[in-house]
Amino acid sequence: MSTQSDQSAVRLALSTGAIYTGTGFGATGQGITATGEIVFNTAMTGYQESLTDPSYMGQILIQTQPLIGNTGANPGDTESAKVQVAGFAIHEYTANWSNYRGDQSLDAYLRDAGILGIADLDTRALTRALRSGGVVQGVLTDRTDLTDAQLIEMAKQVHSMAGQNLAKAAGCEQSHHWTEHLGEWGTGEDVEDDSAQPTVLVMDFGIKSNIARNLAAGGCRVEIIPQSTTAEQIKARIADGTAHGLFLSNGPGDPDAVREAVEMLKELLAAPCCAEFPLYGICLGHQLLSLAMGASTYKLPFGHRGANHPVHDLETGRVEITSQNHGFAVDEASMRQAGGVITHLHLNDGTVAGFRHASRPVAAVQFHPESSPGPHDSAVFFKDFLDRIKATLSHTPQA
Repeated sequence: MSTQSDQSAVRLALSTGAIYTGTGFGATGQGITATGEIVFNTAMTGYQESLTDPSYMGQILIQTQPLIGNTGANPGDTESAKVQVAGFAIHEYTANWSNYRGDQSLDAYLRDAGILGIADLDTRALTRALRSGGVVQGVLTDRTDLTDAQLIEMAKQVHSMAGQNLAKAAGCEQSHHWTEHLGEWGTGEDVEDDSAQPTVLVMDFGIKSNIARNLAAGGCRVEIIPQSTTAEQIKARIADGTAHGLFLSNGPGDPDAVREAVEMLKELLAAPCCAEFPLYGICLGHQLLSLAMGASTYKLPFGHRGANHPVHDLETGRVEITSQNHGFAVDEASMRQAGGVITHLHLNDGTVAGFRHASRPVAAVQFHPESSPGPHDSAVFFKDFLDRIKATLSHTPQA
C-alpha cells in the first residue's frame, strides 16, 4: 500500500465473530468507533459517488474493486453535501492519485469528513462471506483499548437495517429550488430555468444530486420538498397549478418504517384530483410507492450494490445494465395482487426492478437511471416521466 498520512492499525469486527485487521487511512488517530451494517459494492469506478450517496447512511461500505484512491477526490463527483458512509473498507489504497478535476487525495477527503477507512483487507474473501452468509453488522475502529472480544460484542449489539427509518434523518427539512444541471456530463440539451416550465416536486428521503440534475436538465423547475409535506399540501399545489409531477427519491433504511410517507402516498393515490398527476420513484421511492399501492417489501440477504446489474424490461424486451444500491425489495406476488404491473425484473435473482400502475401515470424503478458514472442504459426513465407531465399539461383545459 502506498504511504498516506497515518498508517495506524485498524480493526473491523463482525457480529459473526470474525476480526479483520488492516491499515488505517482517512480519519485515523481520532479514536473513532464506527458501527453499521457491512455491505459491498462491486462497481469498478465511482467510489466518491458511493461515499456520498445518502442511501449508504448507517453502513460500512466494502469496495470490491481492488485499487481505490486512484482518482483522488473532487467537489464535482458528490451525490450529497457530505460523506454518508459510516466507514470504508478496501483492499489497496492508492495515494498517488491522478485526475484533472481532483483537488485532494481520498485519504485527505475522508480525514476532513471524519470517516475512518481500513485498507489491506482481503475484500474478496470478506465479500464471499457476505454473499454466503448474508449481510452482518460490524464495528470499525482504530482504538487500541478495546479487545477483539469487546468489539465482537459491540458488533452484535448493532441494529439491523430492518425496522430503521433512516430516511427521516437523510432528507431535507425545508423546501428549496434546485438549479444545477448535468453540466459537461450532459447531452448538450440542458434547458435554462424558466417560469413557464413545468414544476416537479421531488420528495427528499436522502436524494442523490444526480436525480435532481437529470430532472433540471430535462427542462423542469425542480423543487425539493421535505418528506413531512402532507398530501393536502401537494393536492393544493395540484389544484392551483403550481405542481405538475411528484418524484420520490432514493434513501436509506427500511421502507416499511417510513410509515408517514406511505400513508401520505396512499392518500394521494386515492384522491380524484391526482388521477392524472404523474408520480414516479427511484429506489426507496420505488419501495414506498409499492407499499402505498398495497404491496409488501422484504430484506434481501446481501442486497444489490454495483454498476453492472442486468435488468429485463418486460415491456420493451430490452436488457439494460443498471446501477443499483438497495438492501430491500418489493415482493412480486403482493405487487401483482395489488394490481400493479411488473415492468422490470432483475436477471440475477428475479427480484422486482420496476412496476407501474395499471391505469394511472404512476411508475417506479428499483435501480438508478441517474447513475454517474454510468451505465446510462435506463436514462429513458426520466424522459418517460417528463413525457407524462407534458401529456398531462396538454390535456389540461386552458383558462
